[in-house]
Amino acid sequence: MKECPKRLDIGLSPEWHQFHTTSAEAEANLTMKYSANEVSRSEANFAGIVGRSSALLHVLHLVEMVANSDATVLLMGETGTGKELIARAIHERSRRQMETFLTLNCAAIPSSLFESELFGHERGAFTGAYMQKVGRVEMADRGTLFLDEVGDMPIELQPKLLRTLQERTYERVGSARTKMVDVRLVAATNRDLEIMMAERQFRSDLYYRLNVFPIRIPPLRERCEDIPLLVQHFMQKHAGMMGKRIDEVPATTLQKLERWSWPGNVRELENLVQRSVILTTGRTLALSLPEKANGAIDAADVVGKFEEQERIVSILKETKGLVSGPKGAACRLGVKRSTLRDRMKKLGIDAREVKSGLMYSHAAAD
Repeated sequence: MKECPKRLDIGLSPEWHQFHTTSAEAEANLTMKYSANEVSRSEANFAGIVGRSSALLHVLHLVEMVANSDATVLLMGETGTGKELIARAIHERSRRQMETFLTLNCAAIPSSLFESELFGHERGAFTGAYMQKVGRVEMADRGTLFLDEVGDMPIELQPKLLRTLQERTYERVGSARTKMVDVRLVAATNRDLEIMMAERQFRSDLYYRLNVFPIRIPPLRERCEDIPLLVQHFMQKHAGMMGKRIDEVPATTLQKLERWSWPGNVRELENLVQRSVILTTGRTLALSLPEKANGAIDAADVVGKFEEQERIVSILKETKGLVSGPKGAACRLGVKRSTLRDRMKKLGIDAREVKSGLMYSHAAAD
């Protein structure tokens, strides 16, 4: 697991500092409690984009700089990093914000249908073309077209996209009529287009036309200080959809999440939080990292661990963090002290944090 960079006391607004927690406070609390308006503050400037890390703020600064121009933007980043959210943010800050924002996933369209999907077709243009179809380029006229996974675009169609970008014209399949179009293009890829060019899988002329204003979206492992806010955001989102009230996350859990490598990035984190919300029965999020390499989870095993974790923490709260002795948690649970300590270690429970958390809560109440 990779260590998270040192936290930066940087925010989108002065209000961030109200939420900022020092490392000493984090160690003194067993759980982090969230209020509903904390996430809304993180999304105040960019709807749906949560975080305050320097890496993310740099990306948002570039978005602000390029949004008002009509320059083509190329978003580069691993899968699950939120490239479509950044594309929408560019559109919403541009002079085209009142017009259409359309998305086309190049990897999801069969090669035989790609030209028709992008440029449209006339009735009878090919077998099965029983009616006229308007393409995405035409539908996005005066607005923004987001081409996701542009590296998967069929190479034989890349010259046609290049011509549209250069001359702002296109033809529907089966038509000899050239149409004008005014569309702003934002493209995204999780592949290395320069390597694809060297292997003749992507045209260099199209690459340089797309690469007018490149923005690299950092993976989650490079902005792990955003993980607590992202967990909070996804927890509130999915708990609200399920009619649950969950407002606490164990501090030890957050520390583990910050050290995880997150190959699936923000999407993987959201999926994990959603599963955890489903399995949580109390007001403290019962969340743990998947132990299998493929991310698969044995639901019965996870539920058992969550229930055991909640039970041990509950007893430790009652004993004020005391583990051994006649009034300790081990005695209350009917197990040996060494057995309980071993289970606590595996479940990420620290008796000192439970005790400190209680003392902190009492002090706050007084």
